[in-house]
Amino acid sequence: MADGTTPPPGSTSVAQGQLRSFVERIERLEEEKAALSADIKEVYAEAKGNGFDTKVLRKVISIRKKDDAERQEEEAMLELYLHALGMIG
Repeated sequence: MADGTTPPPGSTSVAQGQLRSFVERIERLEEEKAALSADIKEVYAEAKGNGFDTKVLRKVISIRKKDDAERQEEEAMLELYLHALGMIG
């Protein structure tokens, strides 16, 4: 063990079994994540094929994830910065 003690008999096989279980679960989830990413990519491609701007669509998705207070604060800071740079009146 990491602390220099000897593990109890049988605990190594239990730890190996747990480790294998974690690794297999993570691998399964990574496969699912890859499949979902491919599905999302297809939806963006479909939207683009229908004339939508995917950069703007991604921004809309990002904004919708935020709660109202967070979104309003971010918009206020953006307006302040743009005003300070003379980009808005």
